[in-house]
Amino acid sequence: MHAQQDRQSTARPSHQGSGKGGDNGAGVGSGSGPGPERDQLDRICWHALDAATAAERLDSPQAGLSADEAARRRERFGANRLPEERPPGLGRTFLRQFTNPLIYILLAAALASLFIGAIADAVFIGAVLLLNAIIGTVQESKAESSAQALKSMMTVRSRVLRDGREEEVDAEDLVPGDRVRLGAGDSVPADLRLLESEDLRADESLLTGESIPVEKDADASVDEEAGVGERRTMLHAGTEVPDGRALGLVCRTGQATEVGRIARSLTGAGDTEPPLVIRLRALTHRIALVVLGAVALLVIAQLLRGAGLTEIFFFAVALAVSAIPAGLPVAITVALSLGRHRMAERNVIVRRLPAVEGLGTCTLIASDKTGTLTANGLTITRIALPEAGRIRVESGEDERQALLRPDQEGPGVEGLGAEGPGGERPGAEGPGAEGPGAERPGGEGGDADTGELDEAAQESVRQLARTGLLCNEGALRETDDGEVEAVGDTVDVAFLVLGRRLGLSRRELLKQHPEQDRVPFKSKRRLAASFNQGGAGLQAHVKGAAEAVLPLCDATEAMQEQVDELSGRGFRVLALAAGPIEGEAAEAARRLEEGELGGLTLLGLVGLIDPLRPEVPEAVRRCHEAGVGVRMITGDHPATGLSIARELGIAGEGDQAVTGAEVQAQADQAQQDDAAARLGRAPVYARVEPEQKTAIVGALQEQGQYVAVTGDGVNDAPALRKANIGVAMGRAGTDVARRAADLILTDDNFASIVNGIEQGRIAYANVRKVVWLLISTGAAEIVLFFLAFALDLPLPLDAVQLLWLNLVTNGIQDVALAFEKGEPGVLKRPPRPTDQPIFDRRMIEQTLVSGLYMGVVAFGVFYWLQHVWGWSEHDARNTLLLLMVLFENVHIFNCRSEERSAFAIPLRANLLLIGTVAAAQAVHILAMYLPGLSDVLEVAPVSLMEWLALLGIAASLLLMMELFKALRVRPQARATANAPAAG
Repeated sequence: MHAQQDRQSTARPSHQGSGKGGDNGAGVGSGSGPGPERDQLDRICWHALDAATAAERLDSPQAGLSADEAARRRERFGANRLPEERPPGLGRTFLRQFTNPLIYILLAAALASLFIGAIADAVFIGAVLLLNAIIGTVQESKAESSAQALKSMMTVRSRVLRDGREEEVDAEDLVPGDRVRLGAGDSVPADLRLLESEDLRADESLLTGESIPVEKDADASVDEEAGVGERRTMLHAGTEVPDGRALGLVCRTGQATEVGRIARSLTGAGDTEPPLVIRLRALTHRIALVVLGAVALLVIAQLLRGAGLTEIFFFAVALAVSAIPAGLPVAITVALSLGRHRMAERNVIVRRLPAVEGLGTCTLIASDKTGTLTANGLTITRIALPEAGRIRVESGEDERQALLRPDQEGPGVEGLGAEGPGGERPGAEGPGAEGPGAERPGGEGGDADTGELDEAAQESVRQLARTGLLCNEGALRETDDGEVEAVGDTVDVAFLVLGRRLGLSRRELLKQHPEQDRVPFKSKRRLAASFNQGGAGLQAHVKGAAEAVLPLCDATEAMQEQVDELSGRGFRVLALAAGPIEGEAAEAARRLEEGELGGLTLLGLVGLIDPLRPEVPEAVRRCHEAGVGVRMITGDHPATGLSIARELGIAGEGDQAVTGAEVQAQADQAQQDDAAARLGRAPVYARVEPEQKTAIVGALQEQGQYVAVTGDGVNDAPALRKANIGVAMGRAGTDVARRAADLILTDDNFASIVNGIEQGRIAYANVRKVVWLLISTGAAEIVLFFLAFALDLPLPLDAVQLLWLNLVTNGIQDVALAFEKGEPGVLKRPPRPTDQPIFDRRMIEQTLVSGLYMGVVAFGVFYWLQHVWGWSEHDARNTLLLLMVLFENVHIFNCRSEERSAFAIPLRANLLLIGTVAAAQAVHILAMYLPGLSDVLEVAPVSLMEWLALLGIAASLLLMMELFKALRVRPQARATANAPAAG
């Protein structure tokens, strides 16, 4: 044990995550006044204070706080938990569905209808609004419930000294000044200044992004300016202790911790609006201006004709309701809800409905490395034996089995399965780190040698694994659901996994070879050892960095070459040795610590890597195919990040990485355009601190990118919130990261993002189809009325008929159109420009062509019936209403694709749409025969021949749009598809 009692330090302001300002030197003070507030404690650089001074500042006696004092401090400092945004209630969620300019227009129309006594019209509009609000409320509530279900329901318990006794309390009850004991496998419940430590390491990957555990030492001297990952005297809330023991002094709790500071910065921060929200707002404004302008002109024309004010007002409201796509909010909500459902089936939970389309818009994914692109653990994939050369360790058909095959790169070994090229990678710090300039291991390639190793080589591998298991402090535990849970240092866990795959159990080995003593790993020694009793007497089992273990053995020059070769390819290299020991175990342990032990037998070397997730390279390739760039954000050395990025296909041989400091400098001060462009093109951002991730996202957004950021740690949360689309991991991710994100991957699979992009593009395409249908049919009605007024004809349809047309067609067909499946090649198209409106040039053209055609042809039929055939106004309106219903029934087949022929899309792909078309016809024909309703609508039955003739006229719209697509749309689509993809 180590206790630091001799050094004194004055507290100065921290410049790394603790705010700025001087420390007044006051302590918490249980008996001398109320003491400082939380913000005063927050300004103390606890990592730079010695242990005695820290305990004095917090007035923490060696026996721990009394129960009464702990209660007083909890009342002053609050519970030890992170700030949380309270989820909105159902009422607030329901009311939020009405905050849309299009909804405002429909509400105004409903009130106007009530004012003039058109109760049926008001009820119809109200029903549309209510249905939209209910669907949106249900969908948002379900998403929030799914996100909340991902939170762990386990209560964290901590061992704390209170009143001279050690007891377990809820982590929420910890207060500054508490003394907490921790051991291997424990979670750190608060920010702790270490008082005592023994062989202590902390896994801070969720806070810093580094996958290798960090050594901690209560006696270390740490500079005030040290970053979070360099504070060896501190343990931070939310991290894990894989190895060692500690006694820590609680110095910060709740939102004052490093985790809480990040979470606090997210609370109340404004979200980036998804592109669909922005585009729909712009579209709504355009629709409102156009429709209201057209209605105003028609109202003036009616006034000039001498029509009554009540009649004019009722007509204006009816035309506005018909022309304004009342079903658009419902149809869009359905389209997005369906996209959300399809994403959920592909392991993507959408927390905010408009974000469904947002992922489909992204032009670039900035991904955290550790735990997202890699597995956040170490795996043994190479073994070098003194006599048998180098062996590749692969998984068999059963993941619990290991295949041992000769590795082509091993000296003297003939076999296939060579490694591919990798980029430069420096050795990782810690045991087995072999200097700078190493390479990341290449990918597997070629044909693996199917021949078996000889029995001697297989036994040598097992002997090496036995030593790795005996000199080990980790554990594999099987959970109730059959999953295997690992506890301990990642290196120890890697050996446990290797042993399990070779059919070896540490528990069984310890029964056969009881441990007599051990020497735990320390950075100064760079090795660990276990002394076990066996049939041949006392045996030493040693593992550690090659330069620390090889001097204990009679190592050959060839093995040193293997060390250089493996480390040069980016592996973390460890050496293992064993041998008989004379005398007592304690004496042997002392001799090893003093560097006097020798004469051991070198068993071999192992090469470990943090393996890539196997599905990620293919996912990256699909992203590039979809025109979506991929960037890596990591805390690794730039060369390390580049090596991994090259394996994944994110970077090429000529690409360079930039550091977080470079990006921060570019964001803080004006830089030359070429420097900013270089930062925007960089495939890897390395040595990135949490604060710099947000700057990186901002820099990419300034380059015109629509950025999706992935991550799982607390350090990723600000970038997730800053990003256009934040994507958090559901399994390994923290609550802070999930709360900051728009999307959550339930399987932590980067490849699921590609599926999300596909579904997002499909959802947006369906929104456009609905918009085309509703706007073009509304435009047709306005064209019809304008032509009638221009030629001084009576109203083609009265107000009730307009509302009926809107109800019987758009009221159900637009929703069915939202169920369209994705079109082929949706992932082979480049992303849409982020500023592209929904009502773009293509939409304007196809809306004008279809709307004008329907309006002009309908007017021509209306004119012909009255002025050529001499039909009455009543009969002409009856026929015209049926024609308009047929036109809109036919037009929905055009709207199933903006590029493909309507005849190329199978009807069975959307049976709901077929059903709604048939239902619309059936309902309208029934209205012709139903007494009462036919009187209100002023409609009457038509003959079969008349119906067929009108159907033929309506079907001509199909031919018109097929011609338009062939001449105008498809050449544009081919040009867009051939455009260069995003970098």
